[in-house]
Amino acid sequence: MTAIIPADVSDAEALSAFAEGSFRHTFGHIYDPADLAAFLAGWNPPDRIRAQIADPDWTIALVRGGDGAILGFIKLGPIDFDLPEGQPAAGATELHQLYVGEAAKGSGVAAALIEWGIAWARERASILYLSVFTENDRAQAFYRRYGFVDVGRNAFRVGNHVDEDRIWRLDL
Repeated sequence: MTAIIPADVSDAEALSAFAEGSFRHTFGHIYDPADLAAFLAGWNPPDRIRAQIADPDWTIALVRGGDGAILGFIKLGPIDFDLPEGQPAAGATELHQLYVGEAAKGSGVAAALIEWGIAWARERASILYLSVFTENDRAQAFYRRYGFVDVGRNAFRVGNHVDEDRIWRLDL
């Protein structure tokens, strides 16, 4: 079984670096380097992660390998994108990030994290939303397996570049 542990403020630097590395690896080729650098500078800095860890409306949990390195993490908290018309915000929370390192993909880390995240959300909300890039087929297939459904569009800005993401919903 994969051990899920709550993040501690001392994890903020490592989580920030892991998130940036994961984002660069998966999406870096899409963006102009200046847009990517500007986005990453303000996206997930350690100070923001420390504040989220300390805030009871947020949770960040992670999985570590035997050497202590982060294999993956999940972050859930208040909704920070505009919901499509007709989608309720009351009683809802957002899965902001679920990242798994390349070496851990296919190992069960993502499954353990999403199951943990859904359980956390069920204790606090009736709806769980997330946003996923339209061209991230692997992530879309993964979320579909857990019962998420596509409910609308979300514009995701990286510098001057705007991606079309899709908002997915899971009724808890």
